[in-house]
Amino acid sequence: MNAFLSWLLDLLFPPKCMLCGKLMPDAATMVCEKCGYDLPEWEGVPRKIKGYDACSAPFFYEEPIRSAILRFKFHGMQSYAKQFAVWMASRAGEELKEKYDLVTWVPCSRRRRWERGFDQSELLARALARELGAEVCPLLQKHRHNRKQSKIKGAARRRANVQGVYRPLAPGEIRNRRILVVDDIVTTGATMEECGKVLLLHGASQLVCAAIAIARSDQKK
Repeated sequence: MNAFLSWLLDLLFPPKCMLCGKLMPDAATMVCEKCGYDLPEWEGVPRKIKGYDACSAPFFYEEPIRSAILRFKFHGMQSYAKQFAVWMASRAGEELKEKYDLVTWVPCSRRRRWERGFDQSELLARALARELGAEVCPLLQKHRHNRKQSKIKGAARRRANVQGVYRPLAPGEIRNRRILVVDDIVTTGATMEECGKVLLLHGASQLVCAAIAIARSDQKK
């Protein structure tokens, strides 16, 4: 992109903070100084998800991160993936160090991908892999469309909703691999558990996972 075109785009679509909407001096910075100091950092007890050795997330699923994730996921703000990945890498780079050699993601169904125009977890996984300098590969396929997990209350019902909806896309890439599985949000952990079950069944040697945000215990209901 030449300098004039970049200037013209900034003039027509001035860069804004992805959290509060404040105008920014340049497009290279996605978060204003105030928002950067006011983030719901996850400092809780490490989250245990069945089948995984560790789970990493930089934030609790609270404002202003919650609204930014919803804009990213449902309103086409694909550019947010880069900044989310930077935040995720700042935690995962240390917490998951030497526990994976391949990055993959929790896939959405064909119908959801068509509705949104993209798979948000794939964007995150690819951006995170770039930040971590890791290999990334699609390993899972969601072959059955189900109800949105966000519309279902209770861990047991969420587990039932995702049971059997994933299958291996590349079984040969799974065996004896240590895999980092990426999703946008971890609430009850039901979706991650179901994906982990498929990966372990097909020979994965170790699993860890990462997300942008994780729910507090009172948000999982």
